[in-house]
Amino acid sequence: TLDGAFEMATRGMSASDREDHYRDLLSEGRGRDRAAGRTLMGPHLSDLLVRHTAKDMPAAQSSTGEQKALLIGLILAHAELTASITGMTPVLLLDEIAAHLDPNRRKALFTRLLDLGGQVFMTGTDASLFEALPREGEVFEISCEGAALIDRQETR
Repeated sequence: TLDGAFEMATRGMSASDREDHYRDLLSEGRGRDRAAGRTLMGPHLSDLLVRHTAKDMPAAQSSTGEQKALLIGLILAHAELTASITGMTPVLLLDEIAAHLDPNRRKALFTRLLDLGGQVFMTGTDASLFEALPREGEVFEISCEGAALIDRQETR
């Protein structure tokens, strides 16, 4: 769910009424926003409240690995939705994606990314976290001297 001042002020309104309300907020706050150099009111200030349904608890009370798995689930759901609506799978850049995931979750992530069928760039500082990467994946090592393609056989 979304939680914030905008949601509280527009609770029970239809989508079009919310749009009208936001348009009014922007219009009324234009001078104040200009002075601040940013928009001071609106839905961009809301918090996304996520719930771990399997444990029936807020994500904020879950472990770091569980929180990361929940976030990854949201990212992948969005990528799948985007692909189904547009017919184009988005390019994903997933920074330090394998950190904090147990080996089973890492393997499941890599399989799901492969099944998604798009181009995915993943970063990480620990090569061992990418041992379960499918054969279709390529591993690049970045160093001060430049980038080099690492032979998959050497890394396993």
